[in-house]
Amino acid sequence: MDILQTLNSPALYMISGAIILCVAITCAIFMVRAYKAGLAIGMNRQVLQRTIVSSVSFTLLPSVSILLGVIGLSGALGIPLPWLRLSVIGALHYETTVADAAARAVGMSGLNISEMTLQAFSTIALLMGVGISSGTICSLFFTKSYLGKIQSSIEKRSEGAKGGGFGDKAMAAMFIGLISTYVGAYLATFTSTGNSKPIIVLACSFIFMGVFVYFIDKKNVKSLENFAIAGSMLLAMAVAVLLGIYF
Repeated sequence: MDILQTLNSPALYMISGAIILCVAITCAIFMVRAYKAGLAIGMNRQVLQRTIVSSVSFTLLPSVSILLGVIGLSGALGIPLPWLRLSVIGALHYETTVADAAARAVGMSGLNISEMTLQAFSTIALLMGVGISSGTICSLFFTKSYLGKIQSSIEKRSEGAKGGGFGDKAMAAMFIGLISTYVGAYLATFTSTGNSKPIIVLACSFIFMGVFVYFIDKKNVKSLENFAIAGSMLLAMAVAVLLGIYF
C-alpha cells in the first residue's frame, strides 16, 4: 500500500476527528458559559453579540496560515496528523520545524514523502507530540508565578513606570531566538548547497511584514493586525513559488 494512502487511512481520520470534536465541544461549552456569565454581570446582550460576530470575522483570515500549515505538511505526513496537531495545541512554526528536524534525525533529507516510512512517521509524530506537551506541563507548575509577574508589570505600567514588562520581554526573546534559528538554518543551507532561495524568501517575508507593521503603527490601520501574519505568509509563499518556477 502507498505510504501516503496509509497516512490518510480512515482509522487515523477517526482518531484525529474524535479528539478534535472533543476540543470543539469544550470550546463551545466555555463560549456558552462565558456568554451567560456576561449577561449575569449585566453586560449588554447586543454588545456581546457584536463581540462574537467581530471575533469570528477577525479569526477567519488569520486561520488561513494554519490551513496553509496543514496543506504544507499533508504532502509528507498525510492530512490527519497535521490536522490534529494544528487544531488542538500545536503552533505552525513549531510543527513544521520539529517535523523537519525529526525527519532529518531519522536519516531523511527532509519532509519528503518519497523517503517516508512508517517508522519515520511514528518518530516524527512522537517527537511533535512530546515536544509540545512541555508547554502544558510547564503551565501546571509555573503559570501562577508567571501571571504574578504579568500582574506586577501591569501595575507598574499603571503607575507610570517606563520600559516593557516581563511578558513583552519574554515574547521578544522567544521570537528573536526563533528567527535566529531559521536564519541560521537558511545560511547553513546556502553555504553548503549554494541555494539562496530560502534567504530570498525570508528577506521578502521581512519586507512584507514590515509593510503591514508600517500601516498598523504609522497609519493606524489597526484592522490589519489580525491579518499581518497570514498575509505575510501568503505573499512569501507566492515568492517561493515564483522562484521555484523561474529560477
